[in-house]
Amino acid sequence: MLLRSALRRLTLHRTALPSTPTALRTFASKSREVPALTCDRFPVQRGSFAELTDADVAVFRGILGGPDSSRVITAEDEVQNYNIDYLRSVRGYGRVVVKPRTTAEVAELMRYCNERRLAVCPQGGNTGLVGGSVPVFDEVVLSLQLMDTIERIDEYAGIVVCQAGCVLASLEEQVGARGLVMPLDLGAKGSCHIGGNVSTNAGGLRLVRYGNLHGSVLGVEAVTAEGRVLDLMSNFKKDNTGYHLKHLFIGSEGTLGIITRLSMFCPTASRSVNVAFLGLNSYDDVKRTFLAAKRGLGEVLSSCEMIDAPSLDSCTRFFGLQSPIEKYPFYMLIETSGSDAGHDEEKLTRFLEQTMEQGLVVDGTVTNEPTKMKNIWKLRELIADSLLSDGYCFKYDISLPLDQFYDIVLAVRERVGDLAINVTGYGHVGDSNLHLNVSCARFTPEIYGLLEPFVYEYTSKLRGSVSAEHGIGFLKRKYLHYSKQSEPLRLMRQMKQLLDPNGILNPYKVLPAESPDQAR
Repeated sequence: MLLRSALRRLTLHRTALPSTPTALRTFASKSREVPALTCDRFPVQRGSFAELTDADVAVFRGILGGPDSSRVITAEDEVQNYNIDYLRSVRGYGRVVVKPRTTAEVAELMRYCNERRLAVCPQGGNTGLVGGSVPVFDEVVLSLQLMDTIERIDEYAGIVVCQAGCVLASLEEQVGARGLVMPLDLGAKGSCHIGGNVSTNAGGLRLVRYGNLHGSVLGVEAVTAEGRVLDLMSNFKKDNTGYHLKHLFIGSEGTLGIITRLSMFCPTASRSVNVAFLGLNSYDDVKRTFLAAKRGLGEVLSSCEMIDAPSLDSCTRFFGLQSPIEKYPFYMLIETSGSDAGHDEEKLTRFLEQTMEQGLVVDGTVTNEPTKMKNIWKLRELIADSLLSDGYCFKYDISLPLDQFYDIVLAVRERVGDLAINVTGYGHVGDSNLHLNVSCARFTPEIYGLLEPFVYEYTSKLRGSVSAEHGIGFLKRKYLHYSKQSEPLRLMRQMKQLLDPNGILNPYKVLPAESPDQAR
């Protein structure tokens, strides 16, 4: 009997969930306590920036529509939402949120703040996981929420041009209607902004197929700290005209400039998509199955994810989901995308037959039905939210050699012992990106001290990266030296000084302090 027939007999249990990723994230984080102020929890000193006055607020209102402008928020309960990060691990005490609609307004706001030496925190969807999108102290929050216009979709060239505040899920829907696909897919796509994605060089679930954003972004428009507008837009993949300055802003996390518009290449959507969810007995089997997938699926392989048993258990328990297969120590989610359904299905079937015959894959299910594929992907995408239900979660996003990919999970599990509720590992095995999670009832200095810098030292010894896709933000800046040597760091500081001489753009983020009392 064909393996395909055996696998397709397995059906997914359908469970009602909140209808959008945004609702899911709210559902996951409700009733969680307000975190301590960043400056109380971590050793950091406020820089020598000006303090906000009522006169400053009046100027902001004038720039954004007059004295009654609703685009300048000062009510404490409303501002609080912009001061706390999604993980609820850091909290600033900014007093004002400004919401421009145009690049010109962003430029005018930045010119004023630079003259006054008011620190500014650019913010998109605030879904970041390293404390990079909220104030550390009392920075002015510049929210791009209202800059959400999709200006043009060119289905012939495969290009979308839009403002930075567009929500990723909305872009995905709009380009999908034109037969295209966004090269980026994230669990937070219902909330995150494309500008924030580009500013952090987000990786996501499709990196195996489409690469990172440095290759997909054709051009950006950015506003510097001094209010200069840099038009680095392009509608062509081939535009070899001097220094590629756009790359300065991709991944700079709002410390060099604020991305306000961008153009991105969107590939043609695949006509044939299949998803397989597999059960395996060991990480070694995961590693060997990935190698078999690269060799056997080749050009149609679009995603390859690994999930350990504690991660899946957390997700199914918290969201009331059910796994389509029995319990195993490890799981893999493999997606193929192509243009010929018969060809793709044949390749996937042959791959699954071979890996099961070799004893690598013990059980599995495969489907090309949209609803079932979506339900399988939920098992992966909702893990991060489910782990927050334990109270607090230390999250680490690291790149490691595949031979030692899962060893750090075992090492951390032994190190923290009963202090943790859960120590789990899952992530993008297709591009060596592990998400290590340590959940506990609450943040404590004891657990924090056991984890940091241990996790980063362990990663550095294997010549891995302390940040695979989430960026450095505030939480990782003092660990950047584990992945970057002193000379590159010196050049980064020089670039920061050139583009932001007063240091007002997203201070305390990305670059480590040269001395303990350095302000920015």
